[in-house]
Amino acid sequence: MSLFGAKRWSAGAIAVIAFAGAQAADISGAGATFPYPIYSKWADAYKQQTGIGLNYQSIGSGGGIKQIKAKTVTFGASDMPLEEKDLQESGLVQFPMIIGGVVPVVNVKGVQGGQMVLDGPTIAQIYLGDITKWNDPRIKKLNPSLALPATAIAPIYRSDGSGTNFLFSNFLSNAYPKFKETIGASTSVQWPVGIGAKGNEGVANMTTQTDGAIGYVEYAYAKQNKMAYTALINSAGKQVTPDAQSFQAAAANADWAHAAGYHLILTNQPGEKSWPITGASFILVYGSPPDPAATGAALKFFDWAFKNGAKMAADLDYVPLPDSLVAQIRNTWKTQIKGVPAI
Repeated sequence: MSLFGAKRWSAGAIAVIAFAGAQAADISGAGATFPYPIYSKWADAYKQQTGIGLNYQSIGSGGGIKQIKAKTVTFGASDMPLEEKDLQESGLVQFPMIIGGVVPVVNVKGVQGGQMVLDGPTIAQIYLGDITKWNDPRIKKLNPSLALPATAIAPIYRSDGSGTNFLFSNFLSNAYPKFKETIGASTSVQWPVGIGAKGNEGVANMTTQTDGAIGYVEYAYAKQNKMAYTALINSAGKQVTPDAQSFQAAAANADWAHAAGYHLILTNQPGEKSWPITGASFILVYGSPPDPAATGAALKFFDWAFKNGAKMAADLDYVPLPDSLVAQIRNTWKTQIKGVPAI
């Protein structure tokens, strides 16, 4: 059975089912669907050890930012890092929690995972509506040995504000000037063609159900649901496949020590082995928390995940943060978050 069970559930339903029975002492958070599979896995293990649960609403990065700013949750989660100015104005502290990759997924008859190769300009033209058939010469040029049908392409996009949207649109903006000029990069953009779906879960489901579809999801969703992901041509001109090694290669050049507020974007990183749609997922908490005990409990969970969650993350092809970065984050907690009990 897949990560999300035999039936297809909405993001809200998943959150309710995964964290049913939440008690007053449980940690509350909301936001990105990108890290939901690993947060869910960590939460199950943490509750078994401590009795403390995690009530995490997998509603998208945009929703997570709104909820933490409205102070309705203890932490927000976003795959689009907030800039330092926004953090200061909101009184928020931001830190990365996990690294993963966004992958294009397709539903084309006869095409299995990893068989199709695409590049940024080609995907951009598909989402602009300039490439409309799977046997288009521009796709065939990248896949000379693949039998491609004349099926109409059905682009599937995130309808909610999301960090996955940001990473995907940032990748396409860097790869194709027309996309940057007409669509741009953001958590929420105006897609000119296609079908909208909510959450990584929704895009995965809609792509699976739609003949000729192409979508984009965090890799764990593609892997767990056995979806046909594509290979990509990266910024070095090399063909790469999505896995923990190619995500790690992209993350290897990240200069976190000089990134103000940890604002760092990992798409289109240099290196022959780098996956071009790699990104970190970030946590947002208040520097002066309205409930210091609740924020302290959340930080204890994140600290536990740093210490004990690496193998669970790797099993889902996420990339755990390097020890030097974790040490930097712990120092940020000590110096920038007030009134919280020592971890």
